[in-house]
Amino acid sequence: MTSISQNALSGLAFAQRRLEVSAHNLANAATEGFQRQEVRAQAAPGGGVTFSVVRSEQPSSGLFIEDVVEQLQAKQAFLANVQSLRTEDQLIGSLLDIRA
Repeated sequence: MTSISQNALSGLAFAQRRLEVSAHNLANAATEGFQRQEVRAQAAPGGGVTFSVVRSEQPSSGLFIEDVVEQLQAKQAFLANVQSLRTEDQLIGSLLDIRA
């Protein structure tokens, strides 16, 4: 697996976790005592990202817009990483055609 693939796959996993956490926050927003969660990421050695889910230090504003925006951002990040994988696949195919 190339570093492009590794970076894109870790980005896909990060975006997926962001979607899951924001859905969890939306589903539990009306639950008494619920504390929002957030996903924190940092660069991984050798490329890509590592991430963890933590309880948010900020109190919920009670507005769903925060989680809706998070879902839209995560969706776009997911699609961008899918496009990276597609582009890599096309490049590898072109290289194989040239060498053949």
